[in-house]
Amino acid sequence: MSVLFPKVNKPREWDYRPIYYDKEKEARKEKLARLHRGSFREEHEKNMSSLRAKNKSRLTFWIALLLLALVLYFFLR
Repeated sequence: MSVLFPKVNKPREWDYRPIYYDKEKEARKEKLARLHRGSFREEHEKNMSSLRAKNKSRLTFWIALLLLALVLYFFLR
């Protein structure tokens, strides 16, 4: 009988199990992922850029003050 009717395998059954969706759990998971993905680094870089700008303005102030002192020294001498 197998010569006339060769054995054909049955297709695989689709074993679908729906997953329970917990909105709060997903929100916590996303928040935690954002926290670990680099928000600390971004915050640090933001703070460092403001610190660099502050240091740059200080440096500019001291250079201007030094130049003013040199100009006054040479003109009042």
